Amino acid sequence: MRLPDSFYSSVRARLADALDVRGLDGFLATSPADVAFLSGFFYIATERPVYLWMPREGDPLLVIPRLDEEYAAQQSVKIETVSYFEYPGVVSAEQTLGTALAGRAAKQIGVSAGLSIGAYRALSRALGGSTLVTTDAVAKLRLRKFPEEIPYHEAAARICDEMLAAGRELIADALRRGTELPREDEIARHVIGYGTDRMYADYDLVVYTTKLAGGLVYAGPNSALPHGLPTRRRIQPGDTLILSLGAAVASRFVESERTFVVGEPTPEQQRYYEADREAQEVGTQAMRAGRTCAEVNRTCLDVLRGHGLGDYLRHRQGHGIGLQNHEAPWVEDGDHTVLEPGMLLSSEPGVYVPEHAGYRISDTVLVEEAGPRRLTGYPRDLASNIIEEVR
Repeated sequence: MRLPDSFYSSVRARLADALDVRGLDGFLATSPADVAFLSGFFYIATERPVYLWMPREGDPLLVIPRLDEEYAAQQSVKIETVSYFEYPGVVSAEQTLGTALAGRAAKQIGVSAGLSIGAYRALSRALGGSTLVTTDAVAKLRLRKFPEEIPYHEAAARICDEMLAAGRELIADALRRGTELPREDEIARHVIGYGTDRMYADYDLVVYTTKLAGGLVYAGPNSALPHGLPTRRRIQPGDTLILSLGAAVASRFVESERTFVVGEPTPEQQRYYEADREAQEVGTQAMRAGRTCAEVNRTCLDVLRGHGLGDYLRHRQGHGIGLQNHEAPWVEDGDHTVLEPGMLLSSEPGVYVPEHAGYRISDTVLVEEAGPRRLTGYPRDLASNIIEEVR
C-alpha cells in the first residue's frame, strides 16, 4: 500500500532543486496532502498540527502529536520524528518545531499559500529569525503525477466504476422484485459501503488524507442542484438520477459520475443527456498537452452553448485530481495553466434545469504524450444508463 522509497527520494530531490531556484532553505509542509506527498505519513487532520520540515540540504523532520507515534511507525515513515503531548499544550507544536530546528540553517522557509493566519503567526514566533515565504514549490510538483502514482489512481478508478454498477443494480433489483425503489440516502450508503468494503478487502494497510469512498446521489428535481446532498426522497419511475462518486487508493483519488434515467427517457431527457454526453466527449478529447485549461474549458462548454443550454451551466468543465479530489489545475476560463503529460483531470460538464433535473457525466482523465486517457470506463451512452424492469 505504501509507495516505494524511490518515489519519495525522487520527490525530495526535485523539491530540493525547486527550493534552490527560489532561494529557500527549506519547505514546511502543514497540510495533510503535502505531508503525505512528501513523506508517506497519512493522518486525520484535527486541531493538533502536524509539521514536516523538508530542508534543501540535510535530513527532513516530522513533528506529530504523541498519539500518532505508533501510527506513523505502522506506516513505516522513514523520517526523524519528534512529538508533542497535546493541543494547545504546555509546549506547543510550534515550540517543539522551533526547538528541533534550532541550530539548523533555516532563514528562508517556504510555506504553502493555504497556511492559516493563526498558524503563520504561531510559527513566526516559534521560529524566531526565520522568514516564512509563500511558495508554489510543492504545488507545482503535484501538478504532474509521478509514474509510481498512476497505478493507485487506476486501481481507484476500477473501484469507482464498480460503485456506479452497484448503485445501478440496487435500483434495478428493486424494479425486478416490484418493491419500493430506494431513497437517495439509501443509495449513497450502499455505494459508499461497497467502495469501502472493496478497499479493505484489497489492501492490508488503508491510508488516506480525507476519505476512502464517497458519493452524492440525487434524483428528479434534486439533481438540478450540483452539490446537493442526498435526501430521503425515494427514487421514482421517470427520474433522472445522478450518481457522483469518488474513491481513493493510497489517497490517490478518482471520480466517476454518471446520469441514469429510471424507465424510458422522454424526448426532453434525451435532448439534455445527449448534449451533455457530446460536450463531455469533446471536452475530454480536448485535454491534450500544450493546450491551456481555459481553452479546453471553452471548447467543452461551447458545445452546450451551441445546443442553446448556456443558461443551464453552473460550473466549469473540471479540475485537477491527486492526493485531494479537488486540486490544481482548474479547467476553467480563469486558469491559463498549460496541460502537460502526467496531469490528472476531471472532465465533468453539467446541465442543470431548475424544477426538472440535472445531467452530468464525469471521467478521470490522464494527459499523456499520445493524448488524453480515461482511467474510468463506465459506459457513457444513454442506452447503457437506462434503468428499467427487464421483461
